[in-house]
Amino acid sequence: MSAPTGSKNKSKKAETRLPPEEDPEFQIAPMIDILLVLLVFFMSISSTDVLQTNEKVRLPVAKDAKDKNKKSGEGQLTVNILWNNIGNSGVIDIDGKTYGTAAELGPIFQAKLAATPEFRVVVRADKDVKYEFLRTVLAAAGGSGVSNVTFSVVDKEQQK
Repeated sequence: MSAPTGSKNKSKKAETRLPPEEDPEFQIAPMIDILLVLLVFFMSISSTDVLQTNEKVRLPVAKDAKDKNKKSGEGQLTVNILWNNIGNSGVIDIDGKTYGTAAELGPIFQAKLAATPEFRVVVRADKDVKYEFLRTVLAAAGGSGVSNVTFSVVDKEQQK
């Protein structure tokens, strides 16, 4: 009699046992979702540096140009300086706003310096800008207490 109960137990175990698993399939949809989130994240981070540059500025060439070692963000302000050879005048562009003279920059520099003590100014001056005009921008930065001024240039290999 023990034989029939043993066969019953085996048949019950066979019914509850799961069929052998097949190889799992790779799910592409979650991978695409993750990649799109990463793409949006990196695009939003890099947009601040792109917005501060001005395409009209032709940077001077320097053979000893080095890559920037500090990330952009709250601690720096990009100052684009354009030069008009016909009118022999300069224009200062900061975050899309145009300033005619360097005297208008003092309050901007002071506000940024009060918010961030390690504040720096990145000067992107056109290669045709006269030194006299550039000197007024540097004097405004120095008069506001800015001690870290960096000039943006390009390397010879990058300029084509």
